[in-house]
Amino acid sequence: MASERCSGARCLDSRAAAVIRVDAVWLAVEPLDMRAGTETALTRVVNVFGAARPHHAYLFANRRANRMKVLVHDGIGVWLAARRLNSGKFVWPRDVGGTLTLTTEQLNALVLGLPWQRVGDAGVITLL
Repeated sequence: MASERCSGARCLDSRAAAVIRVDAVWLAVEPLDMRAGTETALTRVVNVFGAARPHHAYLFANRRANRMKVLVHDGIGVWLAARRLNSGKFVWPRDVGGTLTLTTEQLNALVLGLPWQRVGDAGVITLL
């Protein structure tokens, strides 16, 4: 490791990516109290999704959709991360039942507060 050359956050990002692998992303529609800690979020994952599967990420937002929590099971333990937008809110579905799956591209758009539903196949224009 000492012989590797990397600068600050870029090196940390590559090491974290090796530790936290995400194969599937699940979005819960019902809001979560952002005061919830790891155990409460894990309980919600099990109740909503049936189980916390290794290398899956589970996303929750608060009622106003300006804060998000992500719980990731890495195969050994769980990680809980939070994201807050300074202005605006996350584009969070309200009228679908239960849960949704997201692609990596949709997740990247969602965490930036962009309309993730239009990313990928949903954004393709086929007829004019």
